[in-house]
Amino acid sequence: MSKLAAGRPVAEAWARPADEVLGALGVARDRGLAADEVTERRRRCGPNRLRRIEVRSAWRILFDQFRSLMVALLGVASALSFAFGQATEGFAIVVVIAINAAIGFVTELRAARSMDALQRLAQVTARVRREGRVEEIRAEEIVPGDIVLTEGGDIVTADIRLVEASKLQADESALTGESAPVGKAVETLPAEASLTERSNVLFKGTAVTRGSAEGVVVGTGMATELGRISSLVEEAKEERTPLEKRLDRLGHRLIWLTLVVGVAVAAAGVAAGKGVLLMVVTGIALAVATIPEGLPVVATIALARGMWRMARRNALVRRLSAVETLGATTVICTDKTGTLTENRMTVVRIVLAGGLIAVEEGDAGRGAFRADGGAVEPSESPALDALLRTGVLCNNASLSATEGAGVGDPLEVALLAAGAKAGLDRQRLAERFPEMREEAFDPEVKMMATVHEDGPDYLVAVKGAAESVLAGCSRVQTDKGEEHLTDDERRRWLTRSEGLARDGLRVLALAHRGVAGADVSPYEELTLLGLVGVLDPPRRDVAPAITACREAGIRVIMVTGDQPATALAVARAVGLVDDAPAAVIQGSELAGPERPSEDDRRRLLEPAVFARVTPEQKLRLIALYQEAGAVVAMIGDGVNDAPALKKADIGIAMGQRGTQVAREAADMVLKDDAFATIVAAVAEGRTIFRNIRAFVLYLLSCNLSEILVVGLASLVNAPLPILPLQILFLNLVTDVFPALALGVGEGDRAAMKEPPRDPKEPILTRGHWFLVGGYGGIITLAVLGAFALGFGRLEMPERRAVTVSFLTLAFAQLGHVFNMREPRSGSVRNEVTRNPFVWGALGLCTGLLLAVVYLPGLAEVLSLDPPGVDGWALVLGLGALPVIMGPIFMRTTARYHSRPRAG
Repeated sequence: MSKLAAGRPVAEAWARPADEVLGALGVARDRGLAADEVTERRRRCGPNRLRRIEVRSAWRILFDQFRSLMVALLGVASALSFAFGQATEGFAIVVVIAINAAIGFVTELRAARSMDALQRLAQVTARVRREGRVEEIRAEEIVPGDIVLTEGGDIVTADIRLVEASKLQADESALTGESAPVGKAVETLPAEASLTERSNVLFKGTAVTRGSAEGVVVGTGMATELGRISSLVEEAKEERTPLEKRLDRLGHRLIWLTLVVGVAVAAAGVAAGKGVLLMVVTGIALAVATIPEGLPVVATIALARGMWRMARRNALVRRLSAVETLGATTVICTDKTGTLTENRMTVVRIVLAGGLIAVEEGDAGRGAFRADGGAVEPSESPALDALLRTGVLCNNASLSATEGAGVGDPLEVALLAAGAKAGLDRQRLAERFPEMREEAFDPEVKMMATVHEDGPDYLVAVKGAAESVLAGCSRVQTDKGEEHLTDDERRRWLTRSEGLARDGLRVLALAHRGVAGADVSPYEELTLLGLVGVLDPPRRDVAPAITACREAGIRVIMVTGDQPATALAVARAVGLVDDAPAAVIQGSELAGPERPSEDDRRRLLEPAVFARVTPEQKLRLIALYQEAGAVVAMIGDGVNDAPALKKADIGIAMGQRGTQVAREAADMVLKDDAFATIVAAVAEGRTIFRNIRAFVLYLLSCNLSEILVVGLASLVNAPLPILPLQILFLNLVTDVFPALALGVGEGDRAAMKEPPRDPKEPILTRGHWFLVGGYGGIITLAVLGAFALGFGRLEMPERRAVTVSFLTLAFAQLGHVFNMREPRSGSVRNEVTRNPFVWGALGLCTGLLLAVVYLPGLAEVLSLDPPGVDGWALVLGLGALPVIMGPIFMRTTARYHSRPRAG
């Protein structure tokens, strides 16, 4: 067969023997593909990814800027200007349309590119064998013929014909809709086997839930079963967050209100004798100025920038909606190992039938075993030697002989390190006791087993939870030999296990059994070797983070599979519970009635520590909290945590020790597995919502002032204090730049000193609408006062008086940005004054305002004259009114719009 044919995906691979499929693909299982062959196949078959729905191109984003009601209204105004012979105004409105489109284009393009770049941070990987070496590559680099190695917790990255499988199960619900895991094997199947019957193939996009396997890639990209299904879908809907939907609803309600206002103002002006064109254009300008067309754009920018800030703090947000929900989180359910603790495990105690042995800390090969003050040599203690050997054999991790560093589960690395201190090397042991099969760890039985050749017979090595292993033991190993394990002795061993757990140690029991065949049940008639106590010290940054959560009104709940005593000891060490006796709920207590009584619900939800919890019980716990009205964040790392991560309001996966299945199911991935990172992400979520609220409040109060200024002047038959083009200019300058600055600020440092907001709380409450009216009235008073003084008292020409009112309105709106601080923050040092973007926006706007007044061409278009010394005195004096009266108004009305602190 030619290389060209060998590189093609294989049809009906399930109906052909594995060796035949390997031959058809031109690959040897033990060697894999060569580098040049990989390059050639990738060139022919393309990258291993589904056809992407392309993100909006720059041209599409630009075109979309002209598809809005605002642009349509401006177009009408421009056409009317040309029709009435006002070419200058017509061209000026066209320029306004162009500037507005440019601003929207730049901001949307940056937001879209930011989101795209963030999504590229999370890449699914796969382990493949190439040129005889196992390496980890990005999933899209896989080609037909690659030899892939997979195990429980992995995402399947291509269609794979199995060559070898051990206790393999896969979750194919994403492809077939079948919720139960599907068993997999290597046997050849009939050609007519349906998709759900192809048990010798792993399909792209599914998840391995148990066991391990090796196979050859028979289809990539769109040539996979998932690709064929996805080709039937024309386009995926763009994700829109609840916050963006609420902003859209707010915007649409305001559109009709402002159109009515615009028509009313225009009609009032015409009735008062003003020119028809002037009042029509003025009405349109008012409507344009008050339509909050920038709300979704600023929301997207604020969310995207918040995601970048979270990414810098090691929190990778995979779904945009998670950012806003984080700020409303009320309960965080966290694992213990690696989140509250360092996940740096060390075997420190070993309990044998003959007594307690302390394991001194030290690098691999340098530690020592001590009992009663003297050294213990493992070679002289058959029980200790057998226990350490079992811990090394029943293990999937690896340990560097030169550096002492481990790769794999930290608990298994700790067992390898303990064995290395006794001179036990896993590779040499594997040569002496070749592994025949593995019984993968099952969270239901809480045990794992491996079966090894031992001369003509076989050796079963078992490790797991103490109560589970003890239940399968009938004998116990001593230095004098094996003895019968009585029920009383079994209870004493459980008491020893609880004693280790009370000291904060994670406890494992190890056992073995000699058998005549490799296919025996591994968890029966075992011989207990002893207990291992593993120290995993608490993270030093956890206690302050838990304190911060408590101050923020967030409950932290430990949910672990460990023993109650171990969980309680760690909970005390990190400050989750105090030294007083604390209740610990065991997972079995969660398996009660579907709808517990109110007393039972309260009893189950009051404790802060849940131990011996299974994945199914985690689902039950989350449901109980959600039924009680809580917004729940759930932390998980294993494949069995995926359902809980999906059910929680915020699913959080571990980036270092988490499985790919968990990371795909989660809304957020912690790259450093640190609990403190979650707290920082919650604070960021609160900041983002507050920023958007401040932006909306600022924008609407400014827009209201423009309506009131023109509307009141029209009603009293006075000259217009501000002209249509001037309104449009302010809409571009004082609305856009300060509002964007508010949207991307780092927020109030006291955000975590207050309770979580209600997730159903609107962007603007009744109290905030009261602020909109009050602030709008203050700005209106300043502008009308400046115009009345200039036009009446100082007898300025109308054009110069209009310039004064225009500049007063502009500077009053710019100063109004400082009223957007939190009510409890300082008047001088607060989240607004600390925001460098605000100062940049104010500087830019001031420069633009001076330019349109003093540059002849721009001044003529906007009908502006230099205001003079007396004019500037009015502008600066009355323009400062919002800065002076705003804080007073905020304090006097604080009870209507502020929220209580936590605690």
